Amino acid sequence: MPQRIVSFVMSGGVGSRLWPLSREDNPKQFHDFSGDGSMLARTLRRLAARPQGETPIFLIAAERHAERVHADLAGVDLKGGGPLFEPTGRNTAAAVALASLRTLSEYGDELVLVVPSDHEISTPSQFWQSIEAGAAAAKAGRLVVFGLKPTQPETGYGYIEVGTGKHGVFDVSRFVEKPDLATAQAYLDAGSFYWNTGIFLFRAGAMRDAFAAYEPKIWQATEAAYKAAISDLSGLYMPLELYSAIPSTSIDYAIMERARDIAMVPAGFSWNDLGSWQSLLDVGPSDKDGNVILGDVVAIDCENSYIRGDGRLLSAIGMKDVAIVSTADATFVAPVSHSQHVKKIVEQLEKSGRLETRFTPAHDRVIESGAWRRRVRHWLFEETLPLWSTVGVDERHGGFHEALGFDASPLMKPKRMRTQARQVYAFAVAKERGWDGPADRLIAHGLDFMAGKGRTERGGWVRTLNIDGSVADPVEDAYDHSCVLLALAHAHISGHPDALRLGEETFAFLDAHLEDARMTGFLETSDGAEERRSNPHMHLLEAFLAWYKATGERAYLRRAARIIDLFRSHFFDAESWTIGEYFDKGWKPAAGEKGSWTEPGHHFEWASLLVDFAARSGQSELTAFARKLYASAIANGLNRSTGLAYGAVSRQGLPLDTVSRGWPQAEAIKAAIALDGSGGPDLKPEIEARVGRLFRWHIDPAPLGLWIDRIDERGRSLATEVPASIFYHLVYALTQYLDGTAQKG
Repeated sequence: MPQRIVSFVMSGGVGSRLWPLSREDNPKQFHDFSGDGSMLARTLRRLAARPQGETPIFLIAAERHAERVHADLAGVDLKGGGPLFEPTGRNTAAAVALASLRTLSEYGDELVLVVPSDHEISTPSQFWQSIEAGAAAAKAGRLVVFGLKPTQPETGYGYIEVGTGKHGVFDVSRFVEKPDLATAQAYLDAGSFYWNTGIFLFRAGAMRDAFAAYEPKIWQATEAAYKAAISDLSGLYMPLELYSAIPSTSIDYAIMERARDIAMVPAGFSWNDLGSWQSLLDVGPSDKDGNVILGDVVAIDCENSYIRGDGRLLSAIGMKDVAIVSTADATFVAPVSHSQHVKKIVEQLEKSGRLETRFTPAHDRVIESGAWRRRVRHWLFEETLPLWSTVGVDERHGGFHEALGFDASPLMKPKRMRTQARQVYAFAVAKERGWDGPADRLIAHGLDFMAGKGRTERGGWVRTLNIDGSVADPVEDAYDHSCVLLALAHAHISGHPDALRLGEETFAFLDAHLEDARMTGFLETSDGAEERRSNPHMHLLEAFLAWYKATGERAYLRRAARIIDLFRSHFFDAESWTIGEYFDKGWKPAAGEKGSWTEPGHHFEWASLLVDFAARSGQSELTAFARKLYASAIANGLNRSTGLAYGAVSRQGLPLDTVSRGWPQAEAIKAAIALDGSGGPDLKPEIEARVGRLFRWHIDPAPLGLWIDRIDERGRSLATEVPASIFYHLVYALTQYLDGTAQKG
């Protein structure tokens, strides 16, 4: 029976020789250079492909990369293994000691295989044949390394000099560091030198004994950290205080260059450590002129060059034997023969405190106001509105589709009245902001469907229609009526001939059937059977203000003032600076958890509406309420990992719904814009950051013109569809951003 081999992947390196692509926050092992997954994922799959024999697979990685690691682990059977996270890097000696300790504690004195995560090995079967060839020597207590016969005088690799050999296993004479070109040529000519692949095979007890003999402090410090580690379903986490006390050195310096009786097995597999742009040129898909060209690149009359553009157009003419790598914030150009010297640039940048070596360009790192204008405008007017004005429209049955799939195909779902109204609103607002699409036709299309299929006998609006326009839910809901009124106001502004009449009829229904008997707000539905919420009142406030804007009639402002009175007397909690969501018939907070339920997204919406009402009514003191709501949402309502607003938190700031949806992030933008112009502190940097965060998490990861609506507390998508109901939040927030930064255009 084959010997059990406990495998460990070391994934803590930065890969600075591949800067500016590889950086501290996104090192090369997480990059896909071959089109077959990241280097780490390919390494894990290679280890899992052992033809026979038990092979638990562990991963030693930086804790800051935990999310990336878990993404690459998905779908790989680790055979009972898992990740071990380092809170700080302590070099490869600590990693090997940790691997040995884990094996001894879990499996006993078994064979341990340690491999780097960022090497190109394209032949898994030959890889395992070579490993198995060293198993007998390792089982006998020798430390086994694997060397590759050099094919050229390579200055980027370490070398192993070997002596006599027996049964395909050679005695190691010495290890030598990366040589200069002349020395590398001498090694090649000698015939007794091999490239060091950095792969180790040994018995866990033998490595323990080697540490005891040469570096007992490293072993003892690593053992102390390992024993104090915390384990959960996501992995084993080393304590920072103890782990940072481990001396930082490489396994080569600590053990391999000092230990005796080390064995080397010639590697029978293709191998490349992909440690330079030259190595990527060697293994990449080349054109007829020997170029590897990736990204948005136009190259003319170039030969044997690696040309990569990430994030913007890169053009080159007449380049030969060069590497050109361009990212959003840095460009590297050098002869490929000099690509091993990238570290010199990185060292110089680090000395001067530049962040380009540490962080990959991110959309939320913005300074200048208006930095997002071009992206926002393009996404709205070139990607999103064209998509939703075509495939989002139900030309067969009327109205608009409730949701799209991520392939931009309509999902056949019942059509909520609020969604139909919001689509009308979005196209009307887009027209107001200069969109040259068929807004008038779309507004008419939506209102014809709504009025033709969704009116009740009393002049109200039904809650839900079936796909074909038949009534699915006839309930007359205050929330839906607020959305209808908002849509009609902007349809009227856009010139729709029937919008004013439909609005007046809707107001008549609202007063007759949805206002409560005591005239203290509105019922949830016309039958008055359900509990009461602040949310429909907030949206009615939004609609009333829109009608005031559309007509200039102060009657609508008086309607808005009644909602403001409710806000002051019942909705706003002065102690916690929060808005309650659920109430009983007497406007007392609902019993149980519902009474403590608050939504950061609604805090943002209320804040912008209060500022709007204050400006129109002269009640300037309301701006202070808006600031308190905004401050409360920022302080207690954000996921600190992603910076996104939670779905709900308690009045005490405890998360109740940790999912982050797209609409609260849009409303945060609106609130910041409103408060920025109300005499307080300069919120322009915060506005840019919030726009960047919306794009970073919700828009950029989605297909063209779509968005990721639901994101979990760790930044992972939970979305299975793209709901149309979110469109209006995005359109209004981003058009307000364009309005507010117009001078930057």
